[in-house]
Amino acid sequence: MPQSFRARLRSGERLIAPLVTLNSPPVAELLADVGFDWLFIDAEHSSLDTSQMQALMQAASPTPCVVRLAAGEDLHVKKALDIGAAGIIAPQVNSADHAVRIVQAAKYAPVGQRGLGIARAHRYGLKVREYMQSANEDTAVIVQAEHHDAVKHIRDIVHVEGVDGVLIGPYDLSASLGLPGAVDHPEVRDAIARVRTACLEAKLPIGIFGLTAEAVRPYIEQGFTMIVAGVDTVMLGSAAASLLKAVREG
Repeated sequence: MPQSFRARLRSGERLIAPLVTLNSPPVAELLADVGFDWLFIDAEHSSLDTSQMQALMQAASPTPCVVRLAAGEDLHVKKALDIGAAGIIAPQVNSADHAVRIVQAAKYAPVGQRGLGIARAHRYGLKVREYMQSANEDTAVIVQAEHHDAVKHIRDIVHVEGVDGVLIGPYDLSASLGLPGAVDHPEVRDAIARVRTACLEAKLPIGIFGLTAEAVRPYIEQGFTMIVAGVDTVMLGSAAASLLKAVREG
């Protein structure tokens, strides 16, 4: 039986994903077929609703899909996991208390307080017992460090039991530091380095988002293993623009 996404993440394997925002199962299927290790489905900054995200997961199967929640709240956690997400990414987790609440919402008792509903994750009722026996072990809980408050409290956040990784949001982090978009500014780089150091000390996987391979490559060299590279819309637009330019100039 293949390892779960969480097991691969915790093992230190480098796992690469694109950021998915389009309500298009064929696009999700295509990205999975390309060979990405997982798909980052974005419920925070896209128009995707729960049923649309489920369709994306069905199209991408068996490639694991991890949902960035619309907000770091219980309702969004349970909906993402019930439709079959391999894990969740909670945005704007700026304290250990918030991280604890996210873990509690993502895990069944006695570890947490996740409610039981019959949905796709449970094979619509056919495999409730099997799913519940493995869900706590297989479900990845990732928190985003994307605010100066998260950096301030990062040593507490990384030691919350049940947190499986930290994903840095460099653009929001730069904005919170008063440097919107300046992801290469020394102050932003210093904040990222502080998060990296805390994760290394806690032996916790760390990841980052970048629009291009060039943007994420320096972080891969620094030991980042959870890599989100590119956005479906940007990839489509860039490829189309390049093709059009080549045709017109040719």
